[in-house]
Amino acid sequence: MQRDITSGAAITFDGVGKSYPKTGGGSVTALEGISFEVPAGSITGIIGRSGAGKSTLLRMVNGLEQPTAGTITVAGRDVGRARGAALREIRREVGMIFQHFNLLSSRTVEDNVALPMEIAGIPAAKIRPRVRDLIARVGLEQLAGRYPAELSGGQKQRVGIARALATDPKVLLSDEATSALDPETTRTVLRLLADINRDLGLTILLITHEMAVVRDIASHVAVIEGGRIVEQGLTYDVFTAPQHPTTRSFLAGVTGVTLPRFIADRLQTDRPAGPAREVIRITFLGDNATDPLLARMSATLGLDVNILAGAIEEIGPRPFGNLLVSIDAARAAEARAYLESHQQRTEVLGYVL
Repeated sequence: MQRDITSGAAITFDGVGKSYPKTGGGSVTALEGISFEVPAGSITGIIGRSGAGKSTLLRMVNGLEQPTAGTITVAGRDVGRARGAALREIRREVGMIFQHFNLLSSRTVEDNVALPMEIAGIPAAKIRPRVRDLIARVGLEQLAGRYPAELSGGQKQRVGIARALATDPKVLLSDEATSALDPETTRTVLRLLADINRDLGLTILLITHEMAVVRDIASHVAVIEGGRIVEQGLTYDVFTAPQHPTTRSFLAGVTGVTLPRFIADRLQTDRPAGPAREVIRITFLGDNATDPLLARMSATLGLDVNILAGAIEEIGPRPFGNLLVSIDAARAAEARAYLESHQQRTEVLGYVL
């Protein structure tokens, strides 16, 4: 889904570090040297394994954690230095949705959504119309009087999203918001977040350990490992040309296409003497991802191409494909040159007899 991303950063991390004291002395470092920007109006994903530091990073955006080094600014205001009324003002502009919903069991749907406005001191006469609008936005009009125990996981998360929007924030934080949901419910919640981003111009910063979530919704991504950002950029660029081993590992189950076992077991790194076939990974990018380029190459060059495995999918609104093929090794260089002249990437994986 295309989104208009305004210039400037909604959130800026500048040399951010976070350490915790250890019992008996010393400290343990959770984050170190974190520097990147979350563009205003974007959906930016932070992905990392458990313990990589992503939750700590997210909690510093609304002041639930304080950095021990560097600065975090939200709309130009230093969160780490804010105290009292200044911090409360920032928090009203930063909504948050949680993995396990964090709804109050004694409150109905509408009362859970109303809670942030009550805390902010908004008059009751203004709260109820706002609550009705938010519940309608997340599609729960018929469930306004229900209690959390009467709701499904997806419905609870929709209440959490409505509650996060209650104070009309400029930034929405998502803490593993879909990891407790089944795949179909996850897709529904992601579509809702994308709609909110588009309709309200809201900047969304989400953390997850699921690359598929980033692929489906995020315009930008940062990969965190061991408390450091190891790769960042536009989601399409990072997904189609990952540079760091951690990123490639995460992507293996999302955009990676693996060789069939009977080919992988015979694959040789060095080209053998005599007749052999070169095994090539072709990465189809952009508009050409759905073009019959391989068929054109085969007809133009008179090559016999054996397709071993492949897939075409979308990253955001743009198609992306991976294809594993084998070609006569004596003419493989010619084939790769043809493909690369049409702006496609090739990678030699090895050789088979």
